[in-house]
Amino acid sequence: MKTLRAYFLGRRPYGTTFALMEGLFEARQAGEIGDVVLLLEHEPVITTGRGAKAEHVLASREFLEARGIEFHDTRRGGDVTVHAPGQLICYPILDLKPDRADVRAYVQTLTRVMQSVVAPFGIASGTIPNMIGLWADQARPSVWEGPEQAEVPVKLGAIGVRISRWVTSHGFALNLSTDLSIFSLIVPCGISEYGVASVTSLTGRAPTVHEGASMAAHGLARELERDLKWTELTSLGEGELDSAIRKEAASPIGA
Repeated sequence: MKTLRAYFLGRRPYGTTFALMEGLFEARQAGEIGDVVLLLEHEPVITTGRGAKAEHVLASREFLEARGIEFHDTRRGGDVTVHAPGQLICYPILDLKPDRADVRAYVQTLTRVMQSVVAPFGIASGTIPNMIGLWADQARPSVWEGPEQAEVPVKLGAIGVRISRWVTSHGFALNLSTDLSIFSLIVPCGISEYGVASVTSLTGRAPTVHEGASMAAHGLARELERDLKWTELTSLGEGELDSAIRKEAASPIGA
């Protein structure tokens, strides 16, 4: 069985993590490393995807800078979103060839991984047609019978991916204990009719990002039918991560 290498990075700024992800993405395309997934949380940042509209960012750059919130344009799919502490970030860097080369199926895989993280906290969740991401019912968090039956649909997790030559980057952001007030600075994913939620806002429980990352890594490995190798790199500086991951991910553990 092939191996999925999962790296927990702790809390990291977006810019340096984006550069790390891009470098590993290119290495995966070149066949220099096997499949990896980066798991972490970000310092506060607003990011825009290829489908973003300028009016969906409701605060000026000066306002964001004054409050220590970074702004980055990315090459992922989707509109505008927010990352902040307490939110689980999952960046799978996978080669989907030959048997998983299906964009819709891959997005569904990421959705199921997020579901597997929130389910142990008593949250039933699902999808809404034409609205990518993970949803729950704020009025009845333990029940999801579909969007038609949900009294107060709220978005728990966002998905924005980039796939080139069937190698993936970016991924999902799942609100665990995130301060949801930061979402007031944007129109999240361009969706104004529904609000956002977190595990904490729905249940009062506050899972750590480390806890959620472990659950997500196991869920992704299960979905991909891979063995999992878990490594924590929270003590490494930004400049050390790339070489450390490349060195290990190039080793032949069923890659």
